[in-house]
Amino acid sequence: MFSYATKEYYELPVCSVFRSPKGASLGLAFLDVCRARISETGVGAIADVAFLNRKSFVSILRQLSICSLMLMGTVAYGDGVPEDCTQLILGIAPTWNSMRGELRLFERSRNGDWTLVAGPFPVLFGKNGVAWGTGLAGQNERGLRKQERDGRAPAGVFEIGQIFGYDQSLPLGADYPYHQVTESDVWSDDPRSPNYNRHVVIDPKNPPDNYTHEKMRSGDFAYRWLIEIRHNSDPPVPGAGSAIFFHIRRGVNRPTTGCTTMAEPNLVKLVTWLRARRHPCYALLPTVEYEKKWGSWHLPSPETLRRGSSSSLTH
Repeated sequence: MFSYATKEYYELPVCSVFRSPKGASLGLAFLDVCRARISETGVGAIADVAFLNRKSFVSILRQLSICSLMLMGTVAYGDGVPEDCTQLILGIAPTWNSMRGELRLFERSRNGDWTLVAGPFPVLFGKNGVAWGTGLAGQNERGLRKQERDGRAPAGVFEIGQIFGYDQSLPLGADYPYHQVTESDVWSDDPRSPNYNRHVVIDPKNPPDNYTHEKMRSGDFAYRWLIEIRHNSDPPVPGAGSAIFFHIRRGVNRPTTGCTTMAEPNLVKLVTWLRARRHPCYALLPTVEYEKKWGSWHLPSPETLRRGSSSSLTH
């Protein structure tokens, strides 16, 4: 765990690395180990453990001390839905192994209560269900973890990234960062690639030979609109899952390898509803975890879910 951090993050500012969701818990754990080792053996003994020379290690320790209060704030921020998120997409799966579930859209004022604005409507998850992912929350939970090609959708709380699509512009009424894809646009799903779980622009006439990529404009109607779910993004961990999106379902009984899919009218409604300034997030949980975590993760209450919605959505 610590060897990964010291080797991979050696050249990066410590505060910026450890302010990522994964890095925050890593930083606090690293601090605890360092403090314990210092009290037992002194600074010199742990410098050798960290794969760093003494000068670099002491520099990192100094930065970690400065960042410790920032890390506390980061962990609190990452514990559920952030305060600045005022648009929430909530997915509920009946069990960990469910390929079907429901989606609801919520809004709130900052620090206000959640109001249901659309849903529930049916969605499909991974063909094998869901597993804990890595985002704003969920990465520190015990249990089954999302892995590349495991056929499970990532559970937890995630930021919403960019929207990609075939059309020149977003549907009427939409206002969100958008990228029109061409044959040059791919998403790296190869854990060996330095661009793993990233949007990459290539030369389609001379594609890279060493890595596999998922074409973002393949002619598949299901990819007409892609909404990025930022699982395993900050930074990507090889093999922990890639290319997670909301997109159009291929059929009512056609689950995915990890995305969340729905009828096209419902996806278009989601696209037109999103606003970047409201910092939208996606929370996906099986029912048992939702019932345990809705309060501490700042999710809508079960009572709010039962109130229903007047929105007309496709089933």
